[in-house]
Amino acid sequence: MPRRSSRRTEICDAALTLAAEGGNHALTHQKIDKELGIAQGSTSYYFRTREQLVEAAIRHLTEVTRDAFATAQDERRVAEVTTATAAAFMAKYVDTLLGPRRRDALARYALSPDAIDDEELRNALAVCLFGLEPATELMKSLGAPRPARAARDLLSLLEGLLFDRLYGARAAITPGTRASLNDLRRPIALWLEALRNET
Repeated sequence: MPRRSSRRTEICDAALTLAAEGGNHALTHQKIDKELGIAQGSTSYYFRTREQLVEAAIRHLTEVTRDAFATAQDERRVAEVTTATAAAFMAKYVDTLLGPRRRDALARYALSPDAIDDEELRNALAVCLFGLEPATELMKSLGAPRPARAARDLLSLLEGLLFDRLYGARAAITPGTRASLNDLRRPIALWLEALRNET
C-alpha cells in the first residue's frame, strides 16, 4: 500500500491530467479512481469533497510549477542579463509550457472557474506559471524606470502569448521547434526593449 503522501500526490497528478484533458467537469472522485486503477471510493478517503480535491490539485499545481521554474532558472547560465538573453530564456520557458508541461498550462485554465470565488486559490493560480517577483527583478536588472509596473506588463504579454499558442490563431505552431521559439522570442524581445526604455 503506498504511503499516504504518495497516494495524495498521485491523486493530485491524476486530477491535473483529467482537468487538462476534459476541463474542470472531468474532475471527479470516481474518474480519478478509474484513472489510477484504484478501488472505488479511494479518492474520497483522502479528499472527502470535490472542493477539497480541487484545492489540493491547485496547491499541487503551484508546487509543481514553482519547482519547474526554479529548475529553469538554475539551468540558465548567463553572465550578463540583456533583452536578448532574457527573451531567449522566456521564449524557451513558454515553449516548455506548450510542450512537455502542456498539461500544467491546460489544467491551470481548466481549474480557474473553480477558484473564482476563493481569493487565495485564485491568486495562487494567477501567479503559478509566471512569477511577479522574478519578473520585477529582471526589469530592475534591465534598467526599467518602473520595474514593478513593467513586470506586470511583461506578465500580461507572457499570459497572452501562452493563451494564443494554446487556443488562438498561433495554436498550429509546433512547440519545441525553432519556429516556435522564434515566434515567442520576437514579441518578448520587442516588449522588453519597450519597457526598459519607457519614459
